[in-house]
Amino acid sequence: MVHRPRGPTVSTPSPLVPEKPLATASERRRTPRQTSRWDAEYGKDVWRLRELGIKDRRLARITFEDIGQSWLKALAKRWARWRLATGLGVVSVSTGTRAITHFGQFLADAAPSAQGLADLDREVLERYLAHLHTRFSGTVTHRMLIGQLNLFFTTIRQHGWDDSLPSAVMFYSEDFPKETIRQPRALSETVMAQLENPDNLAKWNNPSYKLITQILMGCGLRITDTVRLPTDCIAYDGEGAPYLRYLNHKMKREALVPIDADLAQAITEQRRRLQERWPAGTPVLFPRVSHNDDGRESVGDGVYRKALHRWLKRCAVRDEHGQPVRVVPHSFRHTLGTRLINRDVPQEVVRRILDHDSHVMTAHYARLSDTTIRRHWEAARKVNIKGETVSLDPDGPLAEAAWAKQRVGRATQALPNGFCGLPVQQSCPHANACLSCPMFITTSEFLPEHRQHRQQVVQIITAAEARGQQRLIEMNQQVLGNLDQIITTLEDDQDGEAAT
Repeated sequence: MVHRPRGPTVSTPSPLVPEKPLATASERRRTPRQTSRWDAEYGKDVWRLRELGIKDRRLARITFEDIGQSWLKALAKRWARWRLATGLGVVSVSTGTRAITHFGQFLADAAPSAQGLADLDREVLERYLAHLHTRFSGTVTHRMLIGQLNLFFTTIRQHGWDDSLPSAVMFYSEDFPKETIRQPRALSETVMAQLENPDNLAKWNNPSYKLITQILMGCGLRITDTVRLPTDCIAYDGEGAPYLRYLNHKMKREALVPIDADLAQAITEQRRRLQERWPAGTPVLFPRVSHNDDGRESVGDGVYRKALHRWLKRCAVRDEHGQPVRVVPHSFRHTLGTRLINRDVPQEVVRRILDHDSHVMTAHYARLSDTTIRRHWEAARKVNIKGETVSLDPDGPLAEAAWAKQRVGRATQALPNGFCGLPVQQSCPHANACLSCPMFITTSEFLPEHRQHRQQVVQIITAAEARGQQRLIEMNQQVLGNLDQIITTLEDDQDGEAAT
């Protein structure tokens, strides 16, 4: 037996086999083990999303362990895997799984003999609807459980996963509970004035969080899209106007929103600060402060929410009643949408700015606009052709009908200097003679048009007198007299408002 001395040994690489460099962490994550990971994880009742290469701070796992029926669990897993593969968010996938879990628990209690989809029928679904109404009536969960289960049945049919599913097993629009009209969640101008105050914004102890707040206020982005903004998030059009370019993760598309020069400058300053911290560059505009040596991980939206609450306490923000205000990041999105609608920005433009997928959500803000316009209409002093005030009692029995008539009149009988008070069903015998019509109504917002109109009428009368056209003089003298009465009344009203 030969004893060899112990000590460090040096291996010399073969000249015919090149030495393989060590794999980086990112390369190790991209190994072919991804497929085997899915195979290993798919059979478990709890999927660990990180093992599948899916990172999401809001959710770490998807569980199927509470689905008692093996046939239903197998279909639920297949549905979840397919939805994840299409890029659907893990929260949405988990929501669908919870809906299947709840349905499975109902079947275990109400229809324990069901051994597959073939044993389901309309009668079972109606019993399930009654069960949901008893437990969740009037809540968002009620509609969610029905809608997700219906999507589950639809996907099974589309992909042919189980041909035994009866055609009658589906939900119809009448099966869904009536959706409660949500009240607008915009912040009041009293609160926004405090939040936008430069002195309060200066109380942010982190410039990144201050910039996030400014983007939420000015652009209406969702917080999940804001914290994931790339470093090169500013784009310019042909005229040099800046836009914020971001990825709408909910709709899975890139979107643009116009911004002002001040916000563009603030983003540029943030990039300069990042360059000082990470000279090699960072792909995200708001990197996480700790455990982020390469600057690739963005700050979590939950971290910002906590910082927002602390900032509100430092600023002592109060509502109209002197009570502390609770603000969530999504409040700024609702506020921007409501502000734009109330400033008469077309609804299609608001939809594009907020990047809504349909007009249904944008119309939610428009409902408040109608109320605001009506309030201004009721508060404005309205006069007729004699300069007499036209009253509209906002609490009277005909208030709603009168407002509806004015809305229709605005939409179908637009005039350059007022509104027609004539019912739409009745034809007008005074074509182009509104200032001699007793149904004409106007407000101070049309004073510039009235003054310009008066100047034109005076010129017409002067020319008619020179030509001796007496009939033309008489017609326009009446219009001139009415204009003088209207202008005088509206100017007095405007002067009174200015003094106040």
